[in-house]
Amino acid sequence: MKVPYARATAGDSARGEIKRLLAHFGCNSVGFLDDFDEHTVTLMFVYRKRRVQLRAGAKGWAALFLRENPWHKGQRISPADWEARAVMQGMIAVSSILRDWVKGQVTAIETGLVPFDHVFLPYMVTATGETVAERFDSGGWLLEAPK
Repeated sequence: MKVPYARATAGDSARGEIKRLLAHFGCNSVGFLDDFDEHTVTLMFVYRKRRVQLRAGAKGWAALFLRENPWHKGQRISPADWEARAVMQGMIAVSSILRDWVKGQVTAIETGLVPFDHVFLPYMVTATGETVAERFDSGGWLLEAPK
C-alpha cells in the first residue's frame, strides 16, 4: 500500500493555507502548537466565540509508514534514525492532512451540507479547558462506556 502524504513537503505552506481558509471562513484567531516531545500538532481557532482545539499526532502516521516501509539491512541508516525520520515526516504529513480535512469540513459547512457544530463539536473547548471529546473520554459523561 502506498502511504498517503509520504512525499509531503509543504508543512509550513499547508499551515498557511489552513490559516487562509479559516480566516476566509470567519475565524478571528488561528494558531498552531508543536509538541516535539509528544510529536503532535495542535490546531486552535476561534469561530463566533467558540474556541476549537484539534490535536493530531504524527506517531500514528509514522507507525503506518514503518509498517509499509520497514527498515532493512541495505539502508545506510540505523533503525532508530529510520524511525526518527518517519516521525519527522509524520509531522509534515499531519499538517497536510489537517489542511485537506479543514478544507473539506469548511466546504461542507459553507455549502449547507452540515452545520458548524456538527463538524467541530468534539473539538470545542469547554469551560474546564478540555475539549468535548476529552471530557467525554474521561468517562461518565453523556453515554455509558462500551463494555
